[in-house]
Amino acid sequence: MKGQRETDFAYQSVYRYLTCLISELVSDSRVRLPSLRELAGRLSVSISTIQYAYALLEKEGRVYSVAKSGYYALPVAPTSTLYDGSDLLESVYVNARLPAMLVLSADEPALLQPLDSPLLLLERELLRQYPRQPQPSAQPCGELELRTALAARYTTSAVRCWHADDVYIGADLRGVLEILIVVLDLKDAAVVVESPCDWAILRLFQAAGVKVIEWPLLGDGSLDDKCLRDLLEAEPVRLVMVSSGLNMPRGSRAPDENRQVIANLLERYGSWVLENDCYGELGFEPDQRRFRDLLAPERLMVFSTFEKIIGPEAPYGYLLSRHMSSELQRQFLLRAFRLSPIRQKAIARLYSNGRIDQHLQVLRRRLKDGKEQMARMLQERLGDALQFVEPQGGATIWLRSLRQVDMSRVFQRLLRQQVVVAPGELFSLQGLHGQHLRLSHGVGSDQELAAALGLLGDALRLEAVD
Repeated sequence: MKGQRETDFAYQSVYRYLTCLISELVSDSRVRLPSLRELAGRLSVSISTIQYAYALLEKEGRVYSVAKSGYYALPVAPTSTLYDGSDLLESVYVNARLPAMLVLSADEPALLQPLDSPLLLLERELLRQYPRQPQPSAQPCGELELRTALAARYTTSAVRCWHADDVYIGADLRGVLEILIVVLDLKDAAVVVESPCDWAILRLFQAAGVKVIEWPLLGDGSLDDKCLRDLLEAEPVRLVMVSSGLNMPRGSRAPDENRQVIANLLERYGSWVLENDCYGELGFEPDQRRFRDLLAPERLMVFSTFEKIIGPEAPYGYLLSRHMSSELQRQFLLRAFRLSPIRQKAIARLYSNGRIDQHLQVLRRRLKDGKEQMARMLQERLGDALQFVEPQGGATIWLRSLRQVDMSRVFQRLLRQQVVVAPGELFSLQGLHGQHLRLSHGVGSDQELAAALGLLGDALRLEAVD
């Protein structure tokens, strides 16, 4: 691109260009953005670079794609006007971007202790060691050095071991999961997921035509083995998705004996198991066993992302799988992800030199401090209105109203007070968790949090259902 700073990668300049373009759009209806080919010609970069920049914006909730149509900017109201669309998730995303909003709906643990400065410093050092070449060797599944580092980190024994060829790295988590949906042929297939479940995963499965079966957690955070047995006996289940340790957004962790019962069930019925390890490193007590330590590797796959522990400078998603390597390689090649090899090398060095582990010690401590502060404030101010699960990790708290309330009206009332929360119904496709909400901790000052919790208490009382 003309005018691109020397230290920038092409996608970064494209990303900034699109961000400015979107910010200039003020509309209450969707706006179609330039096509990949059109932008590639306009900015003199490759189509894959444009596609990567769009993927980052889509992950941030600024744009969305429509098959055979292109990319669209989400409706953005003037800065003084709240967005009140029919889609609740869209409303959360758009209003969270408005100025002066206190965003208690986010789940960005790395922002408490970002690792971007060491990452970018390493990147600059590597740029001097590895000057850019006109045609670098293609690594469609990701930089070998990073895949090797991940394989080593996930290996725990001679049986539960991984190799670089088992690791696949994509532009973001969404792109990796989209490939997995194709490879496992999940369209119209039954997939069991823990509930509550991350809204991005639920919407992705829904858009792909996956038959999502929700598996509600018990009140104490345990996994309901009887319910899972009934589900596995009722119909052919292609895939069961489990959390490696922490269930998010609850922040709970099932007891080891309960998890062993579930692992035995999964092996008995022979379904594919997909372990969600996005929060596996964020438990307050780090040395806990993961689900993959209890499951035989024959039908196990693991996915995760660097973003939750490093921050937005490392948006890549990755998958570990010993199976279907030819089809996975083909799909990653077809996707042609535009990944910076230098940034991937820099992330690999953060693992190999121990910087990630040092960072995680500090991050876990800060997350735990934020949780304890928020828990105290909730108990003092809203103990008679809300019940919450004491989280064992992560950056959020899961709450349930003790009175029957219309949580969508609570959400709208708080919006008018410039506070954004995440209603529980976002974490289900089947109408579950309507009396719940998720709050972020560790954001805003003590005064801001106290004021926001006061507004939340008022909204709960005013919107109570008689």
